[in-house]
Amino acid sequence: MLAIFHKSFAHPPQELKSPDGSKPPKHPDEILRDFHKLHPNSFSATFGGGAALASAGSDRYPSLKRRLFCSMDEIYCLFMGGLDNLSSLIKQYGLCKSTNEALFVIEAYRTLRDRGPYPADQVVKDLHGSFAFVIYDSFSSTIFVALSSDGGVKLYWGIGGDGSVVISDELDVTKGSCGKSFAPFPAGCMFHSEGGLRSFEHPMNKMKAMPRVDSEGIMCGSNFNVDAFARINAMPRVGSAANWTHWDS
Repeated sequence: MLAIFHKSFAHPPQELKSPDGSKPPKHPDEILRDFHKLHPNSFSATFGGGAALASAGSDRYPSLKRRLFCSMDEIYCLFMGGLDNLSSLIKQYGLCKSTNEALFVIEAYRTLRDRGPYPADQVVKDLHGSFAFVIYDSFSSTIFVALSSDGGVKLYWGIGGDGSVVISDELDVTKGSCGKSFAPFPAGCMFHSEGGLRSFEHPMNKMKAMPRVDSEGIMCGSNFNVDAFARINAMPRVGSAANWTHWDS
């Protein structure tokens, strides 16, 4: 899967950008074209304002985690992996039995956005299994990304040539698109375009950028780890669409 979002609304961490200029990152149009060349049967959706989502589909990877691409009410979801407790989550949210993982994630996101009864970290922590998902809310130009903590699914992110954030489960796609300006997306974490990067496993701790050097000695995009010594002063309040992603630092 592949997701590209313009920096004007995605607000990716600047620590992902490498100071090395020997291999300039590609621009979004070229990244998307190369993805379709690599996966001839892939499909994609592009949006005004600089957003694109693409998926190669599960048929391209019959032995790996399944991939889903769904949309509902201007909310789009790329999902990879599986939720072991999907049936109980469906009952908890009052959804129909045919709801798949991607549609459930959309419903969970919409509940957070519209009513916010729980902190976002608790909602994501309640998802059991190996998974990665990217949500794009085209109405509000909002993105929400999460990766499970068990290491069963990999996700990578980086900075494109125009400063856009590029997210993919394929290392070669991310590396080829972003040059040295990429890194693994941290397991057990979630990223929101307004709230930034946080651990849903340790929501009261800040994240710390750790400089990363490759085998050639070139500075790459930083890794991000939980900072055990830096605490967040307060978690976001709940109960309104305006504040579910925000907290004081």
